[in-house]
Amino acid sequence: MHLRVVEIFCDVAQLRSFSKGAAVHGVSQSSASQAVHLLEQRLGTELIDRSKRPFELTPAGQVYYDGCRDLLERYRAIEDQVQQIHNRVVGTVRVAAIYSVGLMQMELYVKEFEERYPHAHVRLEYLHPDEVYAQLLADEADLGLVSFPRRGGDFASMEWQEQPIVLVVPPGHRLARRHSIMIRELAGEDYVGFTRDLTIRREVDRWLKRHRVSVNVVHEFDNIENIKRAIEVGSGVALLPGPTVRQEAAVGSLAAVPLDDARLFRPLGIVHKRHKQLTNAMQKLVELLRHNPATHDRADHVAAAAPPAEPSPAPAVERNAGGAAPAAGGGERPSRATPRVKSPRGKVAVAGARHAPKRVCLPPEQ
Repeated sequence: MHLRVVEIFCDVAQLRSFSKGAAVHGVSQSSASQAVHLLEQRLGTELIDRSKRPFELTPAGQVYYDGCRDLLERYRAIEDQVQQIHNRVVGTVRVAAIYSVGLMQMELYVKEFEERYPHAHVRLEYLHPDEVYAQLLADEADLGLVSFPRRGGDFASMEWQEQPIVLVVPPGHRLARRHSIMIRELAGEDYVGFTRDLTIRREVDRWLKRHRVSVNVVHEFDNIENIKRAIEVGSGVALLPGPTVRQEAAVGSLAAVPLDDARLFRPLGIVHKRHKQLTNAMQKLVELLRHNPATHDRADHVAAAAPPAEPSPAPAVERNAGGAAPAAGGGERPSRATPRVKSPRGKVAVAGARHAPKRVCLPPEQ
């Protein structure tokens, strides 16, 4: 049996979709369906239960998928060892990322990687943080890009970026034209926050408690895109990672105001399954992500005319406890996307928000 047919089956099974599995290999959906049917004929049993939506693997299909996945993993490792003898970089790197790492940034990284190493490819999928870790554990992804990366246990992590948190307001807001603000000036504002199950929400709440600031939480969303849309229509303000709002700040649909008297950062990390042997291609992608900030800078750099600024009080700069943002599991919930670098089209309508109690008082941290 041709190895490519097995690879197509494994990707169809992993993605629970014939069309997505076909797209990974650059073939038509009917070709992927025929490949799976060919396997079923050879084995004399159904591998996929097509009567369910989305389809499910049959018991025989699950056994075959688990075994073939391990077989392909070993085959790729052997192939990589042979290629390393001649210092070649080949193979596919499967990356699972939270949406807000920056679609434009990742497109540039992928493009640069594939230009440097034309025989290597990146398959990129955007997922909820919990799904990123689940794919890593199941060996369905090689690398994960997450915020507040988990450390220890089943995962190893590497530092990638520290993104400063800024106050994001609509352009007509009283603070929109300021160069910077004191955190106490946020008190009493209508606030659009993350849902409480996300680590970034817990970190922001803890930070506000430390500075004795109370806000009126009017909406809660599980992803940054919905929060930005809510701010644009005037629902409130939010504390968000600066790089995630640079495009909106450049065109004037939002204003991003730095904080003077406190510094909070969202850490981004590169994670992988502990004890996993990284192929040459995986190592080269990690090197590019960590040691080539020029790609990141090109994606983030936006030339925008700054509005006249009002003076702000003198800063008394402080950093989060320990000198940096704490590292823990979690992040905001991105929308699903097809593999490769495709722009996920998540819902952004404010009407779908989950409303929180009108006033949430955040007392001092004990």
